[in-house]
Amino acid sequence: MNPLRINILFIADIIGKPGLAIIKNSLQPIREKYRIDFCIANGENGSAGKGLTEDIASEYFKYGIDLVTSGNHIFEKYEYFKFLNSNHRVLRPLNYPLGTCGKGSTIVSFSPEIKIGVINIQGQTFMPPIDCPFRAVSEELTKMRKITPIIIVDFHAEATAEKMAMAWHLNGKVSALIGTHTHIQTADETIMQNGMAYITDVGMTGPYDSVIGMKKEVAIKRFIQKMPERYQPADSDLKFAGVAVAINTQSGKAENITRLLISINKEGKIV
Repeated sequence: MNPLRINILFIADIIGKPGLAIIKNSLQPIREKYRIDFCIANGENGSAGKGLTEDIASEYFKYGIDLVTSGNHIFEKYEYFKFLNSNHRVLRPLNYPLGTCGKGSTIVSFSPEIKIGVINIQGQTFMPPIDCPFRAVSEELTKMRKITPIIIVDFHAEATAEKMAMAWHLNGKVSALIGTHTHIQTADETIMQNGMAYITDVGMTGPYDSVIGMKKEVAIKRFIQKMPERYQPADSDLKFAGVAVAINTQSGKAENITRLLISINKEGKIV
């Protein structure tokens, strides 16, 4: 590793068993190719496309993910609440009300000299009503920036305008703002004028022959008939999505962002 640069991989929302197969069989080659030092993934869709379990989180860690972020589906599995309190390698959005189980931010000691701050926040527009993400992240940054200049923010939000407003709000204050939630990768990755890497949405890691990861016929039926029916993850046209961000370890400013969308075969291996 170059002591003046750290390469961080952020993996887009992992969808169910197909997404886990991709992580199992393709993450290590991707880490090696892009010389990744630290890996973050949004894992809130790991359990059949909705929620996360302790077993699945353990698999993520086993195959090379260092930290898991989430969003509005993190509380789908009641049995997972205790794990959120005890394992700080999985984050829930910071701006849930005071007293909510789990943590919304963490600082990881990558080496004696390098610490990585990670913050997980959730949007308010077209999302469940929770506390203001702008105020929550600002308060957290006041404390975190005293410890490290390297800070990654996962903004799990629906509206592109809200994500872009957050980008300007945080520009120059964090190393990278990564948008998640919509499962549709945007092509606007950039290094903003004050050295912050940004992408509106990093997409999803899973089956693309689908409606944002779910079987097409189920999604179409729900839209036409307006009747509840359990979504089921699709299983074909697999892709790995994410961004690799190079960050200066002294200034905390991003030097490069590379958007990844990699085709994967049925066994979960890179084509």
